[in-house]
Amino acid sequence: MSTQPQTDVPAAYPEGAARSPLPFFSRLLTEVIRTGRLTVIDATGRVHPFGPGDSGPDVTVRLCDPLLPLRILLRPSLALGEAYMDGTISIEKGTLRDLLHLCTSNLEALDQHPIGALRGELDRLLRRLQQDNRLARARANIAHHYDLSGALYDLFLDRDRQYSCAYFQTGAESLEDAQEKKKHHIMAKLLLEPGMRVLDVGSGWGGLALEMAQTAGADVTGLTLSQEQLAVATERAVTAGLSSRVRFVMRDYREDQGTYDRIVSVGMFEHVGVAHYRTYFDTLRQRLNPEGIALVHAIGRADPPGSTDPWLRKYIFPGGYCPALSEVLAAVERSGLWVTDIEILRLHYAETLRHWFERFQANRDRAKAIYDERFCRMWEFYLAACEAAFRNGPMMVFQLQLARRRDAVPLTRDYITDWERRDVRAEDVAP
Repeated sequence: MSTQPQTDVPAAYPEGAARSPLPFFSRLLTEVIRTGRLTVIDATGRVHPFGPGDSGPDVTVRLCDPLLPLRILLRPSLALGEAYMDGTISIEKGTLRDLLHLCTSNLEALDQHPIGALRGELDRLLRRLQQDNRLARARANIAHHYDLSGALYDLFLDRDRQYSCAYFQTGAESLEDAQEKKKHHIMAKLLLEPGMRVLDVGSGWGGLALEMAQTAGADVTGLTLSQEQLAVATERAVTAGLSSRVRFVMRDYREDQGTYDRIVSVGMFEHVGVAHYRTYFDTLRQRLNPEGIALVHAIGRADPPGSTDPWLRKYIFPGGYCPALSEVLAAVERSGLWVTDIEILRLHYAETLRHWFERFQANRDRAKAIYDERFCRMWEFYLAACEAAFRNGPMMVFQLQLARRRDAVPLTRDYITDWERRDVRAEDVAP
């Protein structure tokens, strides 16, 4: 299904257009669409406009299933995502990104609506069960997403396969440049020096670990629960001639017994689960040398504790959760670690996801050859929905620097910029 405009909105609405076959659904949209315009063509062909239309996207959708309004009323995001995957909703004016931008722009009104408030409270009550990431389940949850075909990820990630928020200093960088800046920004906060022993918790396809060994001369152990990522990362270390300084192992963070000068975790904390936060930070403290530094880079939320979107939880990240800082810092405090720096990256992930979505769309036919049409719809909905959440919702990325000693890092943050500039100069003069 194309997400490009296919037909124009009818110039005149048929008689009775204001009456919906499901009055509660119509009433809900009337109350929550406060910006932009959403025009709904129901299964009988009747047209129902919602929203002031004075600002924001102007989108028209056709509902091909007469029961879809009821499903959306009961579980909006889950029903909308599944309808897009199944083709029971078509976008007749605007694009998928326009539709999701419109939805997330009005998300606050939906959350405040009695139906949304009740649904949110039920999800919060169930969230510990939804985030049960005991060892066996954690492995299964990781495999669900990260053991997909590596060829899929090559279609939309940068050449280093960095599958986390990039770092845009100006916003004009290419995806490759922004991902390189992200790695160097993290290394600067770790104050890496040659010979340091580093633990990379959730090492992905190995890009950061290899960069730390090559650029800073570190000795790195990478932990992963993905067989696919383990094989690729290990091969990359051999090809780069770094296998003596970088090793990747299939191991949960709770199973590691080493001690390290530095610990880094990028894009993994979202898979820990609230019930395991105390264990996670206690483990970091136990694995960290007394003078050591740790850096946790993760997606969080700027609003109070909540739950994972049900569509995202079902189809993309089972067991995943992006926490409020209040939940994270409470666990850090109990662990006895010092919070030595916090940085909030607000729109960086929105820009990253925009790049990913555009690259995926450019390679959509190749993705369909690997999987099928329904998978492609699922994946583009995932990327577009996440971008919209970072642009209009409460989602953000935090970088949390931790240490066992209060004097583990310099008094001011100047050292971060100094390290990055020193590293850039070293690259400039490299042969």
